[in-house]
Amino acid sequence: MGDVDKLVLIQSYGSWPSPITAALAAAHDGKPEYVGFVGDEAWWTEPRPAEGGRRALVRRRADGREHTVLPAPWNVRSRVIEYGGQPWAGAGRSEGPLVVFVDFADQRLYAYEPDAPGAVPRPLTPVSAVGDGLRWADPQIHLDRGEVWCVLEEFTGDGPTDVRRVAAAVPLDGSAAEDRGAVRELSDGRHRFVTGPRLAPDGRRAAWLAWDHPRMPWDGTELVVADVSEDGTFSGARTAFGGPDESVAQVEWAPDGALVYSSDRSGWWNLYRVGPDGAPRPLCPREEEFGGPLWKIGHRWFAPLESGLIAVVHGVGATALGVLDPATGEVVDAAGPWTEWSPALAVHGTRVVGVAASPRTGHEVVELDTCTGRARVVGAAHGDAVDPAYYPEPQIRTFAGPEGRDIHAHIYPPHSPTHAAPDDELPPYVVWAHGGPTGHSPLVLDLEIAYFTSRGIGVAEVNYGGSTGYGREYRNRLREQWGVVDVEDCAAVALALAAEGTADRDRLAIRGGSAGGWTTAASLTGTDVYACGTILYPILDLTAWGSGETHDFESQYLESLVGPLAEVPARYVERSPAEHAERLTAPFLLLQGLDDVICPPAQCERFLARLDGRRVPHAYIAFEGEGHGFRRADTMIRVLESELSLYAQVFGLHPTGIPILELSK
Repeated sequence: MGDVDKLVLIQSYGSWPSPITAALAAAHDGKPEYVGFVGDEAWWTEPRPAEGGRRALVRRRADGREHTVLPAPWNVRSRVIEYGGQPWAGAGRSEGPLVVFVDFADQRLYAYEPDAPGAVPRPLTPVSAVGDGLRWADPQIHLDRGEVWCVLEEFTGDGPTDVRRVAAAVPLDGSAAEDRGAVRELSDGRHRFVTGPRLAPDGRRAAWLAWDHPRMPWDGTELVVADVSEDGTFSGARTAFGGPDESVAQVEWAPDGALVYSSDRSGWWNLYRVGPDGAPRPLCPREEEFGGPLWKIGHRWFAPLESGLIAVVHGVGATALGVLDPATGEVVDAAGPWTEWSPALAVHGTRVVGVAASPRTGHEVVELDTCTGRARVVGAAHGDAVDPAYYPEPQIRTFAGPEGRDIHAHIYPPHSPTHAAPDDELPPYVVWAHGGPTGHSPLVLDLEIAYFTSRGIGVAEVNYGGSTGYGREYRNRLREQWGVVDVEDCAAVALALAAEGTADRDRLAIRGGSAGGWTTAASLTGTDVYACGTILYPILDLTAWGSGETHDFESQYLESLVGPLAEVPARYVERSPAEHAERLTAPFLLLQGLDDVICPPAQCERFLARLDGRRVPHAYIAFEGEGHGFRRADTMIRVLESELSLYAQVFGLHPTGIPILELSK
């Protein structure tokens, strides 16, 4: 018998049945992070939504099996600058591996010997009762010194900005577990923010990054170098490169002792190597990014190999893993389907390990053998939980925005192998505004997007002006223009899709979380483009957020995004959605974690109070135990189903098996 074509049923957009349930999408939320080598083994952290959203530490044994190193409730995650950073380090030893990690519950550093009989994690650092205590990130184990070097974040009071950060050395013998005085401070504390120090191969110099308010690390950072004495003390710390208008994203030492760093001094994050004369030489000058925004301490876009070559994550918009020859400037990319590589590289001998994904695969741990050029998945391997025919087929698009500026976007049309819509019907579309706002939407398989597209709802991810991946000029479009450029760019894409006949003009929505929640709320109060919106853990009141209602890391972020509060206070009021509740007419869903210290619930509560009596259909759902970004499976299920119900009610859709979201007025 020959093949028989599957029958395609005609049914309205947004009403198609789909095997991609909210529970399935929640189970696959998150990605592996923080890869590293312990001896010959690759290790990493990965999310466990079904285990309260904890981050598990996983190792790949020599026989290829994956093994969870620490059982629940151990949660390997740092809260330094709230977004965290590298939370663990390991060392291979003849007597077995040693790992040092941060546990989320108390933020202490622990040491653990997983192969030792009866071993349990033992604390290396004390608990502080002051403010939010002591926190640690970006550890580097130095067995010869009996120490782990890392970033110490120490609260000095109860306020979110009562905090100091230094590079510090913690004894591996546990002597600091009860005595803060046993921690040896390495840097002098003159900078507000620091990364973990990297020790030169000869042990005589250390290098790290530093910056101060009101700059964010993508605005301007300093590359600091200090001399290291035999007893491990630092002296002569000096700024070698960088400054207020130059962002150095990462610094490492090459095996031959040369300093290598990523800087955007040319307008793009490119790599530089410092020669014997002290002058930096560009290794591969291109209009591409070889770095990115330092949202988490310990991000690694490049890693020097013992051979002198350098593993690099690079590209424009999407990224690739390549191997750079510093002598020639040539980059040879690894073959494979991956279109997005996380800033999480580790090297050992001739091996490179990273985290990558594609439009057809979720994030996986991938290893490249630089001798053979072969890249293969070695951990967190993608498995198709449903027929991949239900996955969306993205389009990379560039749209024309106001004043002719380019706007980059990924368009995910509705797609199903079993259903199609009537020829005379146009689909509803939801614009997704990413967070940050100094960030970007990657071109990868996201089952949350597939949850909607497989039901007949299109998604448009907009990398609006201010997004990373397209050079500093594109990134700087948002300076003092937050709430303007991002709103305009999202609207331009939505309206262009409607004008070209791709989307239904009357069935456009917008959604986003954090800074994307801000863009969503600002769009709903400032334009008439959208019929409804979903706002997740947002910023809504600029004046309050810029006056102490957030954490230290972003406490002065608005000085560049909006302008100095002391000089342009009226601008803060004019752009804040919370100040313009009377303009809101579109139904909306507001979602918030009650433990969020970055965008606290007070922002939502004030917004809703000012909306009282306006009779705008809406729902507010607050989740206990959730912070900034949702991590628990039950939370994510409710979020997706509630969002779909909102669109169903506003757009006249008829999805099956979805609880009805009660909209109040």
